[in-house]
Order: sequence, then structure tokens, then C-alpha cells
Amino acid sequence: MNARRGRAAPREPMRVQKYLSQAGAASRRQAEVMMREGRIAINGRPVTEVGVRVTPGVDTVSLDGREVVPAPRRWIVFHKPTGVLCTRTDPHGGNTIYDLLPVWAKGLRYVGRLDRDTSGLLLLTNEGDLAAALAHPRARIEREYLARVAGQVTARGVKALKTGIELEDGFARPKRVRRVALDEDEWGLTLVLTEGRKREVRRLLKAVGHPARSLARVRFGPFRLGNLKPGGWRPARAEELAEAKALVGRGPRRRRGPGRVRPQRTPRGSHA
Repeated sequence: MNARRGRAAPREPMRVQKYLSQAGAASRRQAEVMMREGRIAINGRPVTEVGVRVTPGVDTVSLDGREVVPAPRRWIVFHKPTGVLCTRTDPHGGNTIYDLLPVWAKGLRYVGRLDRDTSGLLLLTNEGDLAAALAHPRARIEREYLARVAGQVTARGVKALKTGIELEDGFARPKRVRRVALDEDEWGLTLVLTEGRKREVRRLLKAVGHPARSLARVRFGPFRLGNLKPGGWRPARAEELAEAKALVGRGPRRRRGPGRVRPQRTPRGSHA
């Protein structure tokens, strides 16, 4: 393998399709097709075997004769405003999150979408493997929401949420629930969930007679929204990323002995 001057310090070897994915040149599936078509070369030699590994900072990977250089790993915490879509383009001409972010952020993917009417913390990154691990239901990463709700929240309503609600797609129960007095005549609820069912928070609140007037995600695992203004963003902190990787590495705790039968999970979506 040929070392080259001016390159970053070598990292661990990886499959070439992962290298291309991290560089934003192609998805892993697309990269496999490109390799079979002879479009990928390593150190000037075409490769067609999908199991080939390369070492970033040492090997040169080319696509159609042009060198592919991995982009630096980026993680940002973004405060998504209401009325903005988590999508790259809106066919109806509405604003998307990428309209509010720097040009270089257009290559980042979001982790756990929020619907149009929900604001708050949204993670974006080009580190696909960790992003997928954080978003997967198996990781059971906590998402915390703050909801302004209609009506005065009673202890009975909080108890119903803590006990759990049978929704149209199965049983749902927040991990934690707490009521808060936001103003003299307005109440709120904080809910912590670890699943990713579509509009789960809104459906839970509606089921107990307190539909959400507004809803914001204030935490995703170790990442916190803090005082970030709507439309603003910041780089993720090193300690947040370290904790996120540790959470994914530990995985969910397993119960020993006989336990409850878990309801079948629905496909991933937005809690909100």
C-alpha cells in the first residue's frame, strides 16, 4: 500500500463501499454496483470484489478516474423551527431544514426526523454508521419532549400516561412523564420515549385529553437543545459524541428470567 504526503493520519481499514459512503460519493449499495461495473480503483488498479478493504490516509480510491477524498466527520445540533420540513426538497415550495443550514451541511443526513409542526433538536451528520445505530429502535436511545397542552394537567392524566395507552398501532408507554406549570394559565408535560413510532407523543397526549398546542424535542440521548435559538446550529461536543458511542456500544439491557411479552413494534418514524 502506498503512503502519500499531505494525507491525514491513517485510520483503521474499512470496506471500500463504506469508504465511499462516508465520503458522500455513493451509498454502500450503489458502491457495490459501481465496483462490479469496474468503476472503482484502489491505488490505480480496478477492483470488482466487494469485500476489498482500504486504509484511509494510505490508499487512494478513485471513482471513474477521479480520486475520492473522505469528508471530515461532522456532527451538528440544529434547532428546527416549526413549519420547516425534514427533507431535502419540498415539491410544494416550502422551506426545508437545508434552506436554513450552511451550504456545506447539505451533504449531512438527519438522525430521527421531526414533523412539520414540531420544533427542537435535530442531529445531522455524515457518519452514517453511528447515525443508523442511534436511530435504530434496538438502541432505545432516549428522546425528551416538552409539550404545551390544552387544559389543566391533572395527576390522573399523568398517571394514565405512566401506566401506558393502547394506541391504534399497539401499546405505548413513555419511559418518564412530568407535568410543569409554564404560565399562570398554561400547563406543559415533559415526556421521555425510546421508540420511534410516527407522531407517538401527539397521539399519547390526545388520548389522555391534552392535545399538544406546541411540541419540541429538547434532548436526543446525550445531545441537549439548551439555549440554541430556532434556526441556529452548533457543532456537537466531543463529550456528547463519546457518550453517544458508549450508549450504542452498550445496547439495551436484557431482562433475565420470565418477563412481559413486548408488543410488536411498528416501523420507525417520528415520535412527534
